[in-house]
Amino acid sequence: MSPPTQSSGVAGAADLRISWLGRINFADALTLQEEIVARKREDRDAADEVILLEHEPVYTIGRTPDKSSLLDTAHLPHPLFAINRGGQATYHGPGQLMGYPIIDLRRCGQDLHRYLRWLEQTLIEFLAGYEIATTQREGLTGVWIHHHKIVSIGVGVRHWITMHGFALNVCGDLSPFAHIIPCGISNVTMTSIEKETGKTLSVVDVAVAFEKFVREKIQNLRCDRQAHAVSA
Repeated sequence: MSPPTQSSGVAGAADLRISWLGRINFADALTLQEEIVARKREDRDAADEVILLEHEPVYTIGRTPDKSSLLDTAHLPHPLFAINRGGQATYHGPGQLMGYPIIDLRRCGQDLHRYLRWLEQTLIEFLAGYEIATTQREGLTGVWIHHHKIVSIGVGVRHWITMHGFALNVCGDLSPFAHIIPCGISNVTMTSIEKETGKTLSVVDVAVAFEKFVREKIQNLRCDRQAHAVSA
Protein backbone atom coordinates (compact mmCIF):
# COMPACT_ATOMS: atom_id res chain seq x y z
CA MET A 1 0.00 0.00 0.00
CA SER A 2 1.45 3.34 -1.00
CA PRO A 3 1.52 6.31 1.38
CA PRO A 4 -0.83 9.27 0.90
CA THR A 5 0.09 11.51 -2.00
CA GLN A 6 2.07 14.66 -1.39
CA SER A 7 -0.87 16.87 -2.30
CA SER A 8 -4.25 15.20 -2.69
CA GLY A 9 -7.61 16.89 -3.05
CA VAL A 10 -10.71 15.47 -1.38
CA ALA A 11 -14.20 15.13 -2.80
CA GLY A 12 -13.67 17.31 -5.84
CA ALA A 13 -13.93 20.82 -4.39
CA ALA A 14 -11.11 22.71 -2.74
CA ASP A 15 -12.45 21.78 0.71
CA LEU A 16 -9.39 19.98 2.03
CA ARG A 17 -5.90 18.93 1.01
CA ILE A 18 -4.14 16.02 2.71
CA SER A 19 -0.36 15.68 2.56
CA TRP A 20 1.97 12.95 3.80
CA LEU A 21 5.42 14.37 4.56
CA GLY A 22 7.18 11.34 6.02
CA ARG A 23 9.55 11.83 8.96
CA ILE A 24 10.75 15.40 9.42
CA ASN A 25 12.08 17.41 12.34
CA PHE A 26 9.77 19.57 14.39
CA ALA A 27 11.27 22.93 13.42
CA ASP A 28 10.70 22.29 9.70
CA ALA A 29 7.10 21.22 10.31
CA LEU A 30 6.47 24.33 12.39
CA THR A 31 7.84 26.58 9.65
CA LEU A 32 5.63 24.87 7.08
CA GLN A 33 2.54 25.34 9.24
CA GLU A 34 3.30 29.02 9.69
CA GLU A 35 3.69 29.47 5.93
CA ILE A 36 0.35 27.80 5.24
CA VAL A 37 -1.40 29.86 7.93
CA ALA A 38 0.00 33.08 6.45
CA ARG A 39 -1.14 32.05 2.98
CA LYS A 40 -4.64 31.19 4.20
CA ARG A 41 -4.88 34.46 6.09
CA GLU A 42 -4.25 36.36 2.84
CA ASP A 43 -6.50 34.14 0.71
CA ARG A 44 -9.73 33.08 2.40
CA ASP A 45 -10.50 30.81 -0.55
CA ALA A 46 -7.33 28.75 -0.03
CA ALA A 47 -8.07 25.11 0.74
CA ASP A 48 -7.96 23.84 4.30
CA GLU A 49 -5.17 21.33 4.81
CA VAL A 50 -4.22 18.34 6.93
CA ILE A 51 -0.51 17.58 7.14
CA LEU A 52 0.33 14.01 8.18
CA LEU A 53 3.86 13.22 9.29
CA GLU A 54 6.18 11.58 11.81
CA HIS A 55 8.67 13.50 13.93
CA GLU A 56 12.19 12.99 15.09
CA PRO A 57 12.13 12.81 18.93
CA VAL A 58 11.10 16.10 20.52
CA TYR A 59 9.25 17.52 23.51
CA THR A 60 6.82 20.42 23.21
CA ILE A 61 4.96 22.59 25.68
CA GLY A 62 2.38 25.32 25.27
CA ARG A 63 3.19 28.93 26.12
CA THR A 64 2.36 28.71 29.81
CA PRO A 65 4.25 30.01 32.85
CA ASP A 66 3.60 26.65 34.55
CA LYS A 67 6.43 24.33 33.44
CA SER A 68 5.87 21.71 36.15
CA SER A 69 4.92 19.03 33.61
CA LEU A 70 8.50 19.06 32.31
CA LEU A 71 9.91 17.73 35.61
CA ASP A 72 13.67 18.27 35.03
CA THR A 73 14.33 20.31 31.89
CA ALA A 74 18.10 19.96 32.30
CA HIS A 75 17.92 16.21 31.78
CA LEU A 76 15.36 15.83 29.00
CA PRO A 77 16.79 13.35 26.47
CA HIS A 78 15.45 15.23 23.46
CA PRO A 79 15.05 18.90 22.35
CA LEU A 80 12.27 21.05 23.79
CA PHE A 81 10.11 23.57 21.91
CA ALA A 82 7.74 26.09 23.50
CA ILE A 83 4.98 26.66 20.95
CA ASN A 84 1.71 28.54 20.45
CA ARG A 85 -0.70 25.83 21.45
CA GLY A 86 -2.66 25.19 24.59
CA GLY A 87 -1.63 22.61 27.14
CA GLN A 88 1.32 21.22 29.01
CA ALA A 89 4.27 19.09 27.93
CA THR A 90 4.10 16.14 25.58
CA TYR A 91 6.46 14.00 23.53
CA HIS A 92 6.54 13.36 19.79
CA GLY A 93 8.71 10.84 18.02
CA PRO A 94 9.01 7.79 15.77
CA GLY A 95 5.99 5.52 15.94
CA GLN A 96 3.56 8.42 16.32
CA LEU A 97 1.28 9.74 13.59
CA MET A 98 1.15 13.51 13.75
CA GLY A 99 -1.82 15.25 12.19
CA TYR A 100 -1.77 19.01 11.73
CA PRO A 101 -5.14 20.30 10.45
CA ILE A 102 -4.81 23.87 9.22
CA ILE A 103 -8.45 24.90 9.15
CA ASP A 104 -10.05 28.32 8.72
CA LEU A 105 -12.54 28.46 11.56
CA ARG A 106 -13.99 31.67 10.12
CA ARG A 107 -15.86 29.35 7.76
CA CYS A 108 -17.45 27.30 10.53
CA GLY A 109 -18.53 29.47 13.41
CA GLN A 110 -15.22 30.49 15.02
CA ASP A 111 -15.83 27.95 17.79
CA LEU A 112 -12.59 26.43 19.09
CA HIS A 113 -14.34 24.20 21.64
CA ARG A 114 -16.51 22.70 18.92
CA TYR A 115 -13.43 22.15 16.75
CA LEU A 116 -11.62 20.27 19.54
CA ARG A 117 -14.60 18.01 20.18
CA TRP A 118 -14.91 17.36 16.43
CA LEU A 119 -11.23 16.40 16.26
CA GLU A 120 -11.62 14.01 19.18
CA GLN A 121 -14.76 12.42 17.72
CA THR A 122 -13.11 11.96 14.32
CA LEU A 123 -10.24 10.04 15.95
CA ILE A 124 -12.63 7.99 18.08
CA GLU A 125 -14.47 6.89 14.94
CA PHE A 126 -11.19 6.20 13.14
CA LEU A 127 -9.84 4.00 15.96
CA ALA A 128 -13.08 2.03 15.98
CA GLY A 129 -11.91 0.70 12.62
CA TYR A 130 -9.08 -1.02 14.51
CA GLU A 131 -11.63 -2.42 17.00
CA ILE A 132 -10.35 -0.08 19.68
CA ALA A 133 -13.12 1.44 21.81
CA THR A 134 -12.09 4.95 22.86
CA THR A 135 -13.83 7.88 24.51
CA GLN A 136 -13.57 11.53 25.37
CA ARG A 137 -13.11 12.48 29.03
CA GLU A 138 -14.97 15.33 30.63
CA GLY A 139 -12.73 18.34 31.16
CA LEU A 140 -9.75 16.81 29.34
CA THR A 141 -8.63 16.90 25.73
CA GLY A 142 -7.44 13.86 23.82
CA VAL A 143 -8.75 10.35 23.20
CA TRP A 144 -8.79 7.76 25.96
CA ILE A 145 -9.15 4.07 26.71
CA HIS A 146 -10.32 4.29 30.30
CA HIS A 147 -7.33 6.00 32.00
CA HIS A 148 -4.90 5.21 29.20
CA LYS A 149 -4.29 7.91 26.62
CA ILE A 150 -3.80 6.99 22.97
CA VAL A 151 -4.19 10.42 21.31
CA SER A 152 -2.86 13.74 22.56
CA ILE A 153 -4.39 16.93 21.17
CA GLY A 154 -3.10 20.48 21.37
CA VAL A 155 -4.03 23.27 18.99
CA GLY A 156 -3.08 26.85 18.39
CA VAL A 157 -5.09 29.48 16.55
CA ARG A 158 -3.93 32.54 14.61
CA HIS A 159 -6.59 34.81 13.18
CA TRP A 160 -9.03 31.88 13.57
CA ILE A 161 -6.81 29.55 11.52
CA THR A 162 -5.75 26.42 13.40
CA MET A 163 -2.24 25.02 13.83
CA HIS A 164 -0.77 21.93 15.48
CA GLY A 165 -3.32 19.17 16.13
CA PHE A 166 -3.10 15.53 17.21
CA ALA A 167 -0.51 12.89 18.01
CA LEU A 168 -1.75 9.30 17.64
CA ASN A 169 0.49 6.67 19.21
CA VAL A 170 0.79 3.87 16.66
CA CYS A 171 3.76 1.75 17.73
CA GLY A 172 7.25 1.88 19.14
CA ASP A 173 8.88 3.20 22.30
CA LEU A 174 6.70 5.15 24.74
CA SER A 175 9.38 5.44 27.44
CA PRO A 176 10.26 9.11 26.60
CA PHE A 177 6.91 10.05 28.17
CA ALA A 178 8.39 8.99 31.53
CA HIS A 179 10.57 12.13 31.56
CA ILE A 180 7.52 14.41 31.74
CA ILE A 181 4.01 14.52 33.17
CA PRO A 182 2.16 14.00 29.87
CA CYS A 183 -0.18 16.93 29.25
CA GLY A 184 0.20 17.83 32.93
CA ILE A 185 -1.99 14.90 34.04
CA SER A 186 -0.51 12.88 36.88
CA ASN A 187 -0.57 9.07 36.73
CA VAL A 188 -1.65 8.96 33.08
CA THR A 189 -0.49 5.88 31.14
CA MET A 190 0.23 6.29 27.46
CA THR A 191 -0.78 3.51 25.11
CA SER A 192 -0.71 2.81 21.37
CA ILE A 193 -2.57 0.97 18.62
CA GLU A 194 0.11 -1.72 18.73
CA LYS A 195 -0.26 -2.21 22.49
CA GLU A 196 -4.05 -2.34 22.32
CA THR A 197 -4.34 -4.69 19.35
CA GLY A 198 -1.14 -6.71 19.42
CA LYS A 199 -0.79 -6.05 15.69
CA THR A 200 2.35 -4.78 14.00
CA LEU A 201 1.57 -1.54 12.16
CA SER A 202 3.70 1.24 10.75
CA VAL A 203 2.94 4.95 10.89
CA VAL A 204 2.64 4.90 7.08
CA ASP A 205 -0.02 2.15 7.30
CA VAL A 206 -2.07 4.25 9.70
CA ALA A 207 -1.53 7.45 7.69
CA VAL A 208 -2.90 5.70 4.60
CA ALA A 209 -5.93 4.47 6.54
CA PHE A 210 -6.53 7.90 8.09
CA GLU A 211 -6.44 9.67 4.74
CA LYS A 212 -8.94 7.16 3.33
CA PHE A 213 -11.16 7.56 6.39
CA VAL A 214 -11.20 11.37 6.13
CA ARG A 215 -11.91 11.25 2.39
CA GLU A 216 -14.88 8.92 2.93
CA LYS A 217 -16.16 11.01 5.85
CA ILE A 218 -16.15 14.18 3.74
CA GLN A 219 -17.69 12.41 0.76
CA ASN A 220 -20.51 11.05 2.94
CA LEU A 221 -21.09 14.53 4.36
CA ARG A 222 -21.31 16.00 0.86
CA CYS A 223 -23.76 13.28 -0.22
CA ASP A 224 -25.92 13.90 2.86
CA ARG A 225 -26.03 17.62 2.10
CA GLN A 226 -26.94 16.99 -1.53
CA ALA A 227 -29.72 14.60 -0.53
CA HIS A 228 -31.08 17.15 1.93
CA ALA A 229 -31.01 19.87 -0.72
CA VAL A 230 -32.97 17.65 -3.15
CA SER A 231 -35.61 16.74 -0.57
CA ALA A 232 -36.00 20.31 0.72
